[in-house]
Amino acid sequence: MIDIDKTFLIQLVNFLITIVGLNLLLIRPIRDMIQERNTLMADQVGKIEGFNSSAEEKLKSYQAAIDAARQEGLEVRKLMRAEGTGEEQQIMAAAGKEVSTTLKAAHEDIAAQVAGAKQALFADVEKFAQKATAKILGQA
Repeated sequence: MIDIDKTFLIQLVNFLITIVGLNLLLIRPIRDMIQERNTLMADQVGKIEGFNSSAEEKLKSYQAAIDAARQEGLEVRKLMRAEGTGEEQQIMAAAGKEVSTTLKAAHEDIAAQVAGAKQALFADVEKFAQKATAKILGQA
């Protein structure tokens, strides 16, 4: 059986002093260090999450800016293409008018040359007819 005598009380007091000493020298500093580490880790996790959310917001902002720039580029391209088409039509219309005017002038010039040649030939037809008649009749 267990005898409760003074050695038991001395061992109990020794045990309690050891527990209090260990608590003061080892357990409490270790708990404080663990608590400090947990606090530091929580702060760092908060900073990391803040950084990640900031990076995601910046990425979304950049993507939106890129999309807006692409859209603006497409609009400018469409506008310039429409302007180019308009200019092309104007140039083609001007070239068509110029070609038409040139062709008309060429036709008029050719018609004038044909009329001049016909008049020259009609003036000489009488001479050619007389020479041909003279050759046929044997007079020349």
